[in-house]
Amino acid sequence: MKLWGGRFETGPSEVFERFSGSLHFDKRLIDADIRGSQAFARALERVGILTADERGRIVDAFDRIRTEAQAAGFFDGATDEDVHTLVIRKLRERAGDVADKIHTGRSRNEQVSLDMRLWLREECDRARGLIADFAGALLDLAARHPDAVIPGYTHLRRAQAVLWPHYLLAYFEMLARDAERFAEARRRANVLPLGSGALAGSGFPFDREAMARDLGFEAITRNSMDVSADRDFVLDFLYAASTTMLHLSRLAEDWILYSSEEFDWLELGDGVTSGSSLMPQKKNPDSLELIRGKCGRVVGCLNALLVTMKGLPLTYNRDMQEDKEPLFEAADQVAGSLEMARVVAESITLHAERPRQAAAESWVVATDLAEALSRAGVPFHRAHQIVGKLVLESVRSGKKPAHWTAAELAAFAPEFQGPIARLLDPAEGMKSREVPGGTGPEAVAKALAEARARLSQMRV
Repeated sequence: MKLWGGRFETGPSEVFERFSGSLHFDKRLIDADIRGSQAFARALERVGILTADERGRIVDAFDRIRTEAQAAGFFDGATDEDVHTLVIRKLRERAGDVADKIHTGRSRNEQVSLDMRLWLREECDRARGLIADFAGALLDLAARHPDAVIPGYTHLRRAQAVLWPHYLLAYFEMLARDAERFAEARRRANVLPLGSGALAGSGFPFDREAMARDLGFEAITRNSMDVSADRDFVLDFLYAASTTMLHLSRLAEDWILYSSEEFDWLELGDGVTSGSSLMPQKKNPDSLELIRGKCGRVVGCLNALLVTMKGLPLTYNRDMQEDKEPLFEAADQVAGSLEMARVVAESITLHAERPRQAAAESWVVATDLAEALSRAGVPFHRAHQIVGKLVLESVRSGKKPAHWTAAELAAFAPEFQGPIARLLDPAEGMKSREVPGGTGPEAVAKALAEARARLSQMRV
């Protein structure tokens, strides 16, 4: 059956039906479509289109369809144009001719918008829950090595020493913002479009506020043309998903490097790695590489819908059917990647002595020395020059920071006085960085405690 056709002398060609059909991907909206149609049946009763008995028969029939749709094979053999057509066909089979009233005063344009908004609310909640799970795993990983010292990098060159928990908290902050983005995407999707008609508003006096309360929406849309044309709320979700994947990809890149033989800081569990079909010694970080690779797919989904929407005149155009596959693809990939990242984090073993040695052997303490000189009254530009020359001399002579004694430092430059030699140990210099957000041990301990308290907020 079709929801249209009176205007046409012949039906669509087989090629057009096959080309334009969307049931194979929009079938995952069936639960949202049923819930929205049940609410619309109640609205039709309130305006006198349905009797109480008819509304009851329709709502009960929808309940049966929802239950049946959970069974394997429910969609097998269906040739309906889309999920909305299938649901109406199933409704007629179970409720009879009264099913023909369910579309009174309702356009598929607003119906699609409603279904996607209902589906997206739950998907945003799922993403936030998975983000919180992964963020919690990072905090657990931090707690296993609270005092571990690692080099921090700029330009992929050793820059300054930081605590291992401080490094993980950087990703926690990214994830916290990701959770906020999904919350904002949910808020923008959580607006009821029903009552907008195809583009000009409904010709029936629906109580839109009552429909919004029925379906748990926070508000109603303000302009019927905007409803028909709007996919901003889908773009909001895709942007949130893309940014989350970007953060996961950067973390994956870090851990691929840090678990390599060249770094050898981390060891990934057997359950998240794979071997080589030829080389017996290999333990490959495939889980992380796949996360990194899937980032491109999700960013592509965002770009695809941006390009689709950029030139469309108001209001609805069939191009907009192309919103769903990128949306579903991105939702699946970000959910799978977050779950995989959590399992990887739970599997990690940190060989803490190796990054500590890397920090000790390099000149990550240089800034600590320069700032100590500055605190002692040496102008910072002069302090920078002194420490730079110390590093140059050390590189030329092959000396590491630990090779210098207090007496040798003072002989090299008289500005090196007092207990400054203790800052040659990277762990000592960090103690001066107790500003909020810094890598000082007390600041990090406080940040970890605050992060634990914030975890629950990611799910709300």
